[in-house]
Amino acid sequence: MLEIRWRGHSCFEISNDYTLITDPHDGKSIGIPTPLVTADVVLVSHNHYDHNSIKTVANENTTIITDKRKRTIHNITLKGISTFHDTCQGEKRGENTVFLFTIENITFCHLGDLGHVLSEKQIESLGTVDILFIPVGGTYTLDIDKTWELISNIHPRIIVPMHYKIEGLSLPIAPVDDFLSHAIYDVLKVGNQIDIEPEDFPKNPEVWVFTL
Repeated sequence: MLEIRWRGHSCFEISNDYTLITDPHDGKSIGIPTPLVTADVVLVSHNHYDHNSIKTVANENTTIITDKRKRTIHNITLKGISTFHDTCQGEKRGENTVFLFTIENITFCHLGDLGHVLSEKQIESLGTVDILFIPVGGTYTLDIDKTWELISNIHPRIIVPMHYKIEGLSLPIAPVDDFLSHAIYDVLKVGNQIDIEPEDFPKNPEVWVFTL
């Protein structure tokens, strides 16, 4: 059994015997609650302050992953794919790493601050994605049309929107409703956390919206 908890923005906590954290922020710098959790593994998609606050969630035993090398840590298999934070090969906002990781036979894909649609080769390298964490707030990342284009290309079983405007957030990005208004799948409000096993996956794709 895996527990998935949203810690705001692009930060998710995925835990069983170990805890993995994606793109940690410190809370106060962006106007939302600080993630009060200590990670065994931290994934950092790119070196921007709202995604790389390692000290907020790490201790001396935490493994920090910032590169795309394939590896296995604490029974978590993971790899990264090099991408960009914009549509011009990183000239505006630099590089971004898409992380693919599998825990308890569930495969997650965290897109970080992806700014462009993935190539066919990149999508093929993802394989089967069970849960896709995708930025939907625009401005710094994919626009709404591109998010849905990418979702249709990846074919995840669960779509989890992230990196969108919520109460208190100081970044100029759009709210999740803009993305949901284009949804072609059922939308479920799952609260702040959910427990999941492979047999729990729905027959048809769904959008799961977390709240703080």
